[in-house]
Amino acid sequence: MVNKIVADASEALAGLESGMSLAVGGFGICGNPTVLIDAIVDRGTDRLDIYSNNPGTQLGDKHLGLAKLFINQRAKKFGGSYIGFNKEFERQFLNGELDVELIPQGTLAEKMRAGGAGIPAFFTATGAGTMVADGGLPVRYDGQGNASIVSAPKETRVMTHRGKEQTYVLEEAITCDFALVRAAKADKEGNLVFNLTAANFNANAAMCGAVTVVEAEEIVEVGELTPDEIHLPGIFVDCILPLTPEQAKDKSIERIIIRDEESGVVEALRPEGREGWTREEMAARAALELSDGEYVNLGIGMPTMVPDYLPEGVNVILQSENGLLKTGPSPLAHEVHPDVINAGKATVTILPGGSTFDSAMSFAMIRGGYVDTAILGALQVSATGDIANWGIPGKKFTGMGGAMDLVKGANRVVVMLDHTAVDGTPKILNECSYPLTAIGAVDRIITNLAVFDVTEEGLKLIELAPGVTLEEVEAATAADFIVCEKLEAAA
Repeated sequence: MVNKIVADASEALAGLESGMSLAVGGFGICGNPTVLIDAIVDRGTDRLDIYSNNPGTQLGDKHLGLAKLFINQRAKKFGGSYIGFNKEFERQFLNGELDVELIPQGTLAEKMRAGGAGIPAFFTATGAGTMVADGGLPVRYDGQGNASIVSAPKETRVMTHRGKEQTYVLEEAITCDFALVRAAKADKEGNLVFNLTAANFNANAAMCGAVTVVEAEEIVEVGELTPDEIHLPGIFVDCILPLTPEQAKDKSIERIIIRDEESGVVEALRPEGREGWTREEMAARAALELSDGEYVNLGIGMPTMVPDYLPEGVNVILQSENGLLKTGPSPLAHEVHPDVINAGKATVTILPGGSTFDSAMSFAMIRGGYVDTAILGALQVSATGDIANWGIPGKKFTGMGGAMDLVKGANRVVVMLDHTAVDGTPKILNECSYPLTAIGAVDRIITNLAVFDVTEEGLKLIELAPGVTLEEVEAATAADFIVCEKLEAAA
């Protein structure tokens, strides 16, 4: 019988040298192989090319997960979808200390899966019409706010899928020298079980590594795992590091959000100088867009409040792109679980009948057109439905996360955003000035002042928020728009 158990982290990482490439599982720090990451820091291995969804997390002065490699200057390149809660990483990027390959989240999962499946490249609609396909994404900055190296254009091809003709982008697969993975259970032959939303990128990363190293919270004997509970067969695994009970329990959570059964509805406060709907009222208005039985994906920020305002009799199934279907409300204090989070890295619950799965499966649902409606935020939206929601050149690049996949894959896209920036700059424009998430993807826009539809006739104002006049909307909107004949203020 094969026994892939190793004695310690040094043996697990034997062969890992400076300058190599790593694929690392985890979503934020959920499912991150933190013990192996700490061991790399201790070894002094540097100049690494790292592929993972996020570059770890920085909570105050505390660096968690992959963030430890960046704070210790161990990486020369990062490929991932979302910078998120890592200010030091963002500082290094904007100061020209690190090369970054920004990759849409679903594309990243599929690039890993394809690499492990022997598929050198594939076509996807995600990123078409944006800098992902056209080139120009910042790879390295010069420290003065200017991109000194940018991404090259990619091959595109117009193809028809399920009767719809559109442009597809050729994406090359990812293969790495090593893959680092965390599993809830492993047997001695390397068969793995992942725990709930900690599955995320772990299975996909494991497949694309030439050497795959697993840290396992629990080791079981061969035969204890039934064939149908194994999430990743041992054929993909090279060695397993057993964790101590203390290491297995040491799991941080980026955003702990809990609910109080006895609390009532908190009165919504309108920020000073803000007209129209509060953010809570915007969420209530957006909830009216959903129909009973729909599969819905909600972006981070304001969209996460939408389920709290669903009309009576309307029940939707929430899909979270980190690998969760039937996302439930925030947990009670005793229900908080580090392996049950949503795409915003916040604690949630799972409703009866819910399921968890890896990231490649999650984005198969999204790109495959199984999500009825996506509601997400934006920095800018154009009159023709273009959306920009992931970066401001030279200032801030959070990364596109799953947004590029969502706006191309969902059957309907609703955007929620403040009508203007804090300084009064309009966010609804004839053309977006920030890097695009997608072209012509938005169907409806909900702001604190009004509701617009993107139509073949042009941008159409269909509803005003209470107390807001047409003249106020005109003054705050840079895009040309037409007014619905039956325009009325919302109740």
